[in-house]
Amino acid sequence: MPIIESLLDTDQYILTMCQASFHQATKAVVKYKFKCRNGSAVPKHNTELFIEMLNEQIDHYCSLTFGIKELGYLADIKCGPKVPPLFKRSFMDFLRLFKPNRDHIQAFIDKNNDLQIIIEGPMYLVIWFEVPVLAMVSELNNRTLFNPGFDFQDVNVGYQRLVAKVAFLHGALEPEDPFWFVDFGTRRRYAKFWQERVIEYLIEHAPWFVGTSNLYFAMKFGIKAIGTMAHAWFQLFQRMRYRLGVSQKAALSAWVNEYQGDLGIALSDIGGFDWFLKDFNLYYAKLFDGCRHDSGYPSVWCKKLIKHYEDLRIDPKTKTAVFSDGLDFNKALALYFAFSRKIKTSFGIGTWLTNDMGVKEALQIVIKMIECNGGPVSKRSDSKGKGMCEDPKFDAYFGKVIAEETANGIVY
Repeated sequence: MPIIESLLDTDQYILTMCQASFHQATKAVVKYKFKCRNGSAVPKHNTELFIEMLNEQIDHYCSLTFGIKELGYLADIKCGPKVPPLFKRSFMDFLRLFKPNRDHIQAFIDKNNDLQIIIEGPMYLVIWFEVPVLAMVSELNNRTLFNPGFDFQDVNVGYQRLVAKVAFLHGALEPEDPFWFVDFGTRRRYAKFWQERVIEYLIEHAPWFVGTSNLYFAMKFGIKAIGTMAHAWFQLFQRMRYRLGVSQKAALSAWVNEYQGDLGIALSDIGGFDWFLKDFNLYYAKLFDGCRHDSGYPSVWCKKLIKHYEDLRIDPKTKTAVFSDGLDFNKALALYFAFSRKIKTSFGIGTWLTNDMGVKEALQIVIKMIECNGGPVSKRSDSKGKGMCEDPKFDAYFGKVIAEETANGIVY
């Protein structure tokens, strides 16, 4: 049975970055690689069957195209009533012709019995694999957890946990409180059917639930699709025509050129938050609606962000701090109560909502860009273990550039 049945079953940021690279980096050839941060993504039993089924799922995914209803939905997405559609006519024409290319991806088990997934090709053609393939790996792994026949376990425990989580919110908040949270759980979901059930329940029982990153479910349930950019957008500019030290500014400027004020939440940790703040000057701070936290201590991050806005004489209450790093409702509420009177807050909650079944820790799986135009790229996170670079020399050089650039700017 196919896991991915629609090209919309992915996160919105995939399409927004795809459109931007389609218009501004058509010739950029990139390489992505799979990584599991907490052990092996391959079940100990049925390893050969697992990789066979994964490749069958990828084969099926590469047979998909956009349908008329899906294209109509994308063409109508707007960030406001008086702004142009999010996806431009030229990009929509591309989507009408688009079909994932099986030659761009290979998945296999290496000699150490580890799962390897390598994706390579033009960015606007291969960016599509990241989220759906991660969802495939997660779902196939969950099917084999206890049953070699690739069947799911009973989900009653997961449902009971979901009910308790929402009840916890009702005990801590009033329905009108501006505690806005979003489903960010596609990549590591327990299964597609379970993500759908979670979203359905949240729509009915959690008035603070405001949308999902998943375009398919946003279309199906008539809720808001949410997502802007990921680390790959910034990594792309590390190997473009720009000096490495200004690559972050170049990525921010290109985003503004593409979206003209829409999708104004900037990711802040491609090279550490201090370097980001050095580049996030008055120009960008006014242009962007806010920033997204994805690594480091969230309370420290938010205090720095508020102070940065205040130093630039920008009222932090007009901006938004989006938190999205390993959240549950306890962590999110603590941040909400600490900062919501000083700055708008929003929370992207993923694995804890869509893969908390009371069985084991969910796989911490990612697919990240490791090369662009034949050279290495790097992500230097504020959290240990979240960085990714295949070339230690380039990673060290990137760190040196960041340190020098930050030293010449404002350091908090």
